[in-house]
Amino acid sequence: MERRIKMVKINALGKVCPLPVIETKKALEENDTVETTVDNEIAAQNLKKMAGQLGYDYQVEQNDAQSFTVRISKKKGEVASIYEQELTRENDIEDNYIVIVDTNTMGQGSKELGKQLLKMFIYSLTEQPDLPEKIIFYNGGVHLVSDNSDSLEDLQILAENGIEIYACGACLNYYNLSEKCKVGEVTNMYHIIEMMRKSKKIIKP
Repeated sequence: MERRIKMVKINALGKVCPLPVIETKKALEENDTVETTVDNEIAAQNLKKMAGQLGYDYQVEQNDAQSFTVRISKKKGEVASIYEQELTRENDIEDNYIVIVDTNTMGQGSKELGKQLLKMFIYSLTEQPDLPEKIIFYNGGVHLVSDNSDSLEDLQILAENGIEIYACGACLNYYNLSEKCKVGEVTNMYHIIEMMRKSKKIIKP
């Protein structure tokens, strides 16, 4: 009996990068074809690039001046999910890494945009197949572990999944955040250096 093709549509209009990619990637784990509608060409190009990297077929259709639909299909006879494909590459990827965050923005330029980018960076970490071993916050980065952080929920999810989260105690004290640290463990610079020195890979947004 021929296997029934599973297909789903995703409305990603108004969703910022990388949400359309993440949602499409998740949907492809359980479906053969995914149609995702986005509201800008860059988002469509990101979906196209993801499909190409995974070896999937794709079609891009421009609906109007501000709307695109990207149809991604697994090739005929292909039943392995994206997750399974990534598992087969685990032995080739060094997954032991730590993340260090030393500011509450990401990149140079607009601070408002930088805060949005860093928020999406932390969220994207929760969606990685290989999670970091540790996340270390120091200097302005300690704002992200405070009670008014937009990333607090995502960091708590990471902590619940066994990720070690550390915040520099001197930095918390400098920014008057010592009583407002809501996730992770307070540490010192000596320990931070030890963790960085022993890590095989360090990622800094």
